[in-house]
Amino acid sequence: MQTIRLFQFIALFLVTISMGCNGSSSKNMSELENKKSSDPTVSLSNSNTWNSKSTTTSFLIRSKALLATRFKSLDEFKSRIRIEYDNDSAYSGESSSENSRVLLTYISNGQKVISELKSGISQGDILKVQDADYWDQSSFILRSPYSIRNRIDLGKIYMLARRRHHIFGEGDVAFYDLAEASVKNITTYNLAYQNAKDSSEKGYINTFNHVTAQAFVTTFFSEELADFMADVHERHHMPELTTGRFTEEQLNDSLNYPLDNYVDMINNEVGQEIGIQLRKKYNISSETRWTPELLTNFLNDLQSYYIWALEIGLKPFRPTDELVIRFSNKINAVLDGV
Repeated sequence: MQTIRLFQFIALFLVTISMGCNGSSSKNMSELENKKSSDPTVSLSNSNTWNSKSTTTSFLIRSKALLATRFKSLDEFKSRIRIEYDNDSAYSGESSSENSRVLLTYISNGQKVISELKSGISQGDILKVQDADYWDQSSFILRSPYSIRNRIDLGKIYMLARRRHHIFGEGDVAFYDLAEASVKNITTYNLAYQNAKDSSEKGYINTFNHVTAQAFVTTFFSEELADFMADVHERHHMPELTTGRFTEEQLNDSLNYPLDNYVDMINNEVGQEIGIQLRKKYNISSETRWTPELLTNFLNDLQSYYIWALEIGLKPFRPTDELVIRFSNKINAVLDGV
């Protein structure tokens, strides 16, 4: 019985992460007034300016995040990002393979970003194993001991990734809300929105969501755990990503299509690298208390990267923002084990 409950928890967690990636309703998000802060510890200078001629960033990462809506097709994506499939899986006649792998290589400003996705377990496998017998469940544990060993931290990510009103009260916020707030902070509409799709769920909100969530998970826990979370999600929605054998329906789908997933893979790597750097910059550990000032600095540093990478203007977060206060309190509660 304990094993079954464990699988139910992990499955619920992964489904929740999936829902967060696909977006959540913004209708109940109130417009928050940005109040000017007099706290000298809050860095705002990089987050409310934009220079179209700027070619530098305060981060060591020089690679620019991608927008899926700026590519017309997978072929156009391939002209900029190299895609390699292992073991000739793309020509094996099977849409998925137990030993397949895809390797994306993206070079931006002379810096190389490599994202690897191997075949393996997905959140769908975890859902199925809930109803399996003891032996199949035991086999799954042997196949993915990592998910069992890290179930406590996975549970914490689950809490941070979704709104939990019954625990944290009405108005609770999650990773997606942070990304949505950054979209609302865009000030240079003529520069940001080059086509109608840029304002869709596959535009800025999707890029911000992946980079922001991966940065936080890497900062809180580790790059390895952030990678695991991303991989089981991508494999579930499109196992063909590791082989390259896509159907015409998949290529023409406007919601779940390989181009979008490959862009997500690159942006996940960018978010992880930013998370590593911000953890060092603010000396963040498991003992860190997240004040509104610290969270404001963290979010504005993320936005300073978006300003540089995407060449847009963004107004800064403030320590007095309700969203900042709520999420800093939530971080402390979740990491403390509430």
